[in-house]
Amino acid sequence: MSKVFVIDTEKRPLDPIHSAQARQLLRNGKAAVYRRFPFTIILKKSHSDLSVTPLRLKLDPGAKTTGIILVNDTTGEVIFAAELKHRGFAIRDALTYRRQLRSSRRSRKTRYRKPRFLNRIRPKGWLAPSLQSRVENIKTWVNKLRKIAQIEAISQELVRFDMQLMRNPDIQGKEYQQGTLTGYEIREYLLEKWSRQCAYCDAKDVPLQIEHIHPRAKGGSNSITNLTLSCEKCNTKKEIKDIKEFLKKDKTRLAKILAQTKKTLTDAAAVNTTRFALLEALKATGLTIETGSGGLTKFNRSQQNLEKTHWLDAACVGKSTPKLIIKGVKPLLIIANGHGTRQLCRTDKYGFPNRHCSRAKFHFGFQTGDIVKAVVKTGKKVGEYIGRIATRATGSFNISTKNGLVQGISHKYCSVIHKKDGYSYTQ
Repeated sequence: MSKVFVIDTEKRPLDPIHSAQARQLLRNGKAAVYRRFPFTIILKKSHSDLSVTPLRLKLDPGAKTTGIILVNDTTGEVIFAAELKHRGFAIRDALTYRRQLRSSRRSRKTRYRKPRFLNRIRPKGWLAPSLQSRVENIKTWVNKLRKIAQIEAISQELVRFDMQLMRNPDIQGKEYQQGTLTGYEIREYLLEKWSRQCAYCDAKDVPLQIEHIHPRAKGGSNSITNLTLSCEKCNTKKEIKDIKEFLKKDKTRLAKILAQTKKTLTDAAAVNTTRFALLEALKATGLTIETGSGGLTKFNRSQQNLEKTHWLDAACVGKSTPKLIIKGVKPLLIIANGHGTRQLCRTDKYGFPNRHCSRAKFHFGFQTGDIVKAVVKTGKKVGEYIGRIATRATGSFNISTKNGLVQGISHKYCSVIHKKDGYSYTQ
């Protein structure tokens, strides 16, 4: 199972320990809880003679979810695993909504004013906010983990599909592309593009073959745009027929396949746009950086017969750690929610103000989004409640628990378990 992080009295990271050992330290009063997510304890007495084993942080950046693991390179033991869900698409939708409101406001009750967006100079390396947020989320978690674990190296999946290797498999310095790994880049790209099913009959969970849409016997090329996936039955049936001849009785599927050949991968485009920005951010840490491709990740995963999940993909990034020990590891599910909004006036769907927000974020030492434990001993709401709070200036808070919303809990009964940090967690 995932280990518990330990820091000493000077807040320096020590070797992670088993959860049973952590419980014993807490029970004996030798340690205290320092952080809930990821769970970290702090020792009450200094231990200067303890040696610390260096760990490797592995990242599998994705458009929607990024896999994160900490692994011991020497033993191959996975110490910590997490899946970080980004909010890039939510940011995009919020910016679109704001732009539409401003555009309508300019022309609704005022003289026409041109939108001012071409008079701003973007710095070198600028990324759209929805893309930059992905980079910032990963940077945040790299810094969080470096404070509680002795990280000395980072592995990043730099490219999902190595287009250069797909065009020229004999590139020098890329020996892994030869032999048993040949074709992994192309196959992984096609599996992603064609949703891991036969293009002609939608068959899933069957062996799929790479098939030429326009047959090579009739002048078709090996270009990635001329390739698709087919089950053995459909591939045999199609033989060297052109796709228009093969699907002449199914015009709908023909149109769908031809449109899919021209379709780009939106998620892959987002990853490709941010990959080098993330690489530069990781280099700024001063740690040793290893990079790998998606094809190599899949090869490593298939060699060890592992499932396809985000955190296991992260574990298989690069050439390091050829053997993994993942028994009992359960990933921490992290969702980026942001820190709310700075709007002081909420609007309805037409853009008209309908309610006011307080300028003060903190009330009685609490902030909306904090995870608290409330123990109520008197009154109608006697009980123990754990969840996120919504604060009020009156001191009467609402707590969102697993069993529903509990309203009207006084701040006097609340104690903070985990301060709001812009993320929600599920173990």
